[in-house]
Order: sequence, then structure tokens, then C-alpha cells
Amino acid sequence: MKELLIISGKGGTGKTSITAAFAALADNKVIADCDVDAADMHLLLQPDVKETHQFYASKVAEIHEDKCVRCGKCIEACRFDAIEDFKINHIYCEGCGVCYRICPQNAITMEDSLSGHWFVSETKHGPMVHAKLGIAEENSGKLVTEVRKAAQKIAQEQNKSLIIIDGPPGIGCPVISSITGVDMVLIVTEPTVAGKHDLERIIKLANHFDVKTAVCINKYDLDERKTLEIENYCKSIGVDVISKIPFDRKVIDALIKGLSIVEYEETSQTASEIKNLWQKVQNML
Repeated sequence: MKELLIISGKGGTGKTSITAAFAALADNKVIADCDVDAADMHLLLQPDVKETHQFYASKVAEIHEDKCVRCGKCIEACRFDAIEDFKINHIYCEGCGVCYRICPQNAITMEDSLSGHWFVSETKHGPMVHAKLGIAEENSGKLVTEVRKAAQKIAQEQNKSLIIIDGPPGIGCPVISSITGVDMVLIVTEPTVAGKHDLERIIKLANHFDVKTAVCINKYDLDERKTLEIENYCKSIGVDVISKIPFDRKVIDALIKGLSIVEYEETSQTASEIKNLWQKVQNML
């Protein structure tokens, strides 16, 4: 079983569109959407949810009125102003536990807080594991780990040979959770100042984990001078640019219809380039 991670360093490069196209092209695979903070793969794959699991990753304080003597020590100690009239405002509570430790009456406990959900679904392209982190919730890295574990379990049980992971943008905790232990990283970038800057950061992260890495420049013809800069940079550090995909309004038309470009118009230049990219990725895996 191989694990392919598609990441971008920044949002808006077309990472999910390419991942969805790979999902349509690949055989015998499991799909994992690890962009748990802003999941959108389900918009294209339209999953039929088979299992729903709760995700608990944080704690919040709870004051028990029957034990509370209203001494005020918890209010003085709380740096987040989360205690009002000896009741916890869960919007402000950071779960630090200071009030729990300082209460002389043991009237405060730390309770598990529901942080989100993760799902096992069936799609037109095979099994998919995806998740939804609650609004303003933390620990997205832990939720990514849950998604990956579930995808690996399904792949083992169903004898799947590949897990295709749609990774989160950036270089933070959820990206680190996504990249650990994968067989290959495909970085999708764009010919912009921000695209090149964040490409450099995500390549350094991939190198830190010693993962086989390749780059795809999406919408390369929007700024061919910047595309050349990206190609020269990648060449200078020994990272292969294995595809340059042109800007194509048909991709937008496909997205509006809830399809990947390879399903919407197989003979278009963009679809052909993505098919060639997929073949190169398979060879590298």
C-alpha cells in the first residue's frame, strides 16, 4: 500500500481539483480528505456517508454549583475572562485547567469537548474518509491523524494498493500530520509571488521528513516569467517539476457541475496534461 499526499503550501492553487482528477483516474484506492479545517472534496465526490464518528480533542472547564462556594479564586486566575457569574463561557474557555487546579472546593472539572466529526463514505470513485472540524476548534492535526488511520484500515481490509490524500494548505500541524510516513508528496503551486514563497516553505518541510517530492505548476501560463522562476528554483535544489497545467475555464465549468476535469471533458488539453501527470506520479510511486 502506497500513500500519495497532494499539498500546496497555500490555498487556491487547484490542489483539490487535481486530487479529484486523480481519484477519477486511479484504480484500487482509498481517498482521504485531510483538509479538515475547510474540507471541500465532498463537493466533487458527493460521498454517501456510511459511518459518522465523533472527535473529542480538547477539554473545557465546568463549574458544579452544588460544590461552588463562590470564593472568586477561579475568576481571578482565569486569564481568558471565561468565567462570568461563576459560569463558564465556553466560547472564551481555552481549556488550560488553571481554574480546575486552583479551586479549593474541587468544584471545577475538565470535561471533554466535542471538536468535530469524521466520516467513512462511499463515492463514485471508491471509499473515502473525510472530516469536519468544529468552528474555532483546535487540534486539527489530531483529526488528520484519525482520518489517515481510518483510511489505512480500510485500505488493509479491502486490499487497496493506494491512498490518495488531499492535504491541507500551509506548513502547520495538520500538514505535518498529513506528511508523516507518506511515500510521495506532490506539491501543486501557481505562478505568483505567494505561490513561489509558500512552495519554498513546503519543500523545506518535505525535505525535513525525507519524503520523495515532485512539483506541479498549475495555471502556469498566467505568468510564464514567474513559472520560469519556479522551475529554476526547483532545478537548483534538485526537485523535479513534472507537470505544467494551463489555465482552463473548462475546469470552472466542470466544478460547477460537481465533476473533475477528466470526467467533464476527457479530450481537453488540461485533462490530457493531468492524465500525463498521473502517469508520472504512478511511475514515481
